[in-house]
Amino acid sequence: MTTAGTPVEDNTGKACSADYISLLKPRVMSLVVFTALVGLVVAPVAVNPLLGALAILCIAVGGGASGALNMWYDADIDRVMKRTRSRPIPAGLMTHNEVLAFGLVLSACSVFTMGVFINWFSALFLAFTIFFYAVVYTIWLKRSTPQNIVIGGAAGAFPPMIGWAAATGGISAESIVLFLIIFLWTPPHFWALSLFVKTDYEAAKIPMMANVRGEQSTKLQSFAYAVLMALCGVAPWFMGFAGAVYGVASAVLGLVFVLFAWRMWRASAGELTIRAAKKLFFFSLVYLSSVFGVLLVETLLRRWLGF
Repeated sequence: MTTAGTPVEDNTGKACSADYISLLKPRVMSLVVFTALVGLVVAPVAVNPLLGALAILCIAVGGGASGALNMWYDADIDRVMKRTRSRPIPAGLMTHNEVLAFGLVLSACSVFTMGVFINWFSALFLAFTIFFYAVVYTIWLKRSTPQNIVIGGAAGAFPPMIGWAAATGGISAESIVLFLIIFLWTPPHFWALSLFVKTDYEAAKIPMMANVRGEQSTKLQSFAYAVLMALCGVAPWFMGFAGAVYGVASAVLGLVFVLFAWRMWRASAGELTIRAAKKLFFFSLVYLSSVFGVLLVETLLRRWLGF
């Protein structure tokens, strides 16, 4: 096999435990686990701590399985993009079939365990999420439309709903709001990234918004999504399942996010846009972790203190 014309050494069989862990996309999994935990804890039904931990483990394994299946299908473009060339298949450490089997086994185990020990609604929701990410996003949308991140982003927004379903056996308006916060956060987060790794996506022929519609359209749409996300971010407060601390924190964080998105939209093309995009990208990570973190801590404190 080759990587952009350069022979790749065949190291098949030399994979170590770290390579299998990398298939799970641990950084992405950490976000999946955290938001699922928030959904589980914020839900109005108390869960046995051991069962709750098992539910989060199943969601983590299912999320990791999605990452492995994504790497199995995307191995050809991973060889082209600089930031993905060291993944197990492009590096020659594993075969396509090994990665596919790994992803399918983890998917089946996570869904079956979730169904037997938690509830079958959350298990089927987890199965749907794996299918959505691996098939709808990876196989269908990613290479066919600049709206890939918008539609496919739903897969990354489902975990808090699955956590909520693990606790309650269903979904509700509150869990949908948690979904919407991540869903609306995803486009400005990834479009900001695409603006400063644009050549990688071009080389891989992935139709990201910046490559297909241009910088200005991407920046304008990112700003629009940022405004919607900021408004949705304060919804838990207005709906009554978050307190004033969350309300103030989410409002301030949302305003800062919108400010970064506005600066990126108004920045001149070239180096100024890249700088603004990097600032928005990195703050977007702060925003999501902070909003869900405040909601988690506030919920726990309110329960422990009895108010």
